[in-house]
Amino acid sequence: MSTVPATPPTRTGAGPDPELVVGRHLDGLAATLTAVRSHAPVFAAWGTELANRLSAGRRLLAAGNGGSAAEAQHLTAELVGRYRGEREPLSALALHADTSTITALGNDYGFVEIYARQVRAHGRPGDVLILLSTSGRSENLLAAAEVARALGVTVWSITGPAPNPLAQASDEAICLPGVTPSVQEAHLVAVHLLCEMVDSTLGRSVA
Repeated sequence: MSTVPATPPTRTGAGPDPELVVGRHLDGLAATLTAVRSHAPVFAAWGTELANRLSAGRRLLAAGNGGSAAEAQHLTAELVGRYRGEREPLSALALHADTSTITALGNDYGFVEIYARQVRAHGRPGDVLILLSTSGRSENLLAAAEVARALGVTVWSITGPAPNPLAQASDEAICLPGVTPSVQEAHLVAVHLLCEMVDSTLGRSVA
């Protein structure tokens, strides 16, 4: 069966060249992913530590806003379910995923408290809170980090460019350069790196 070459998009008006738009986006992502690679030792250490804590009965809490919330939920889904190798489920909660709780807390306490109050409810010493943010300036994530550290919950954040308040409020942080779309796309890679290390540490990786 023969294939028909894709037809280049037709340009209208004096807008930018479509190939230039796509190329610029991909170049930006490549630069951010280069930074992700430079943080490989930290991702490896976090994933190993997370595996050890979760297998010992600790819990992961995760949060973000918008697209970062989606990636936080992606992470918890992989841990409660499975990533690549079959294993026991691990305790992980995405703090934005319960719409009744989120809307009740937002209505009663304000948007800034939607995650902090849940951390007070669910967080225990030795648990881990992972916060994803492209800006590192979201007030609800900063409030959650403050509460978590007061409770003895370890806070790790993956953010956009440094310096930013969330990185400073965390126990450890990985700050990635780039524009918001590139950082958000890199969050997915970060999620998968953590899952790879969890499975590897627990002896459940698949070739």
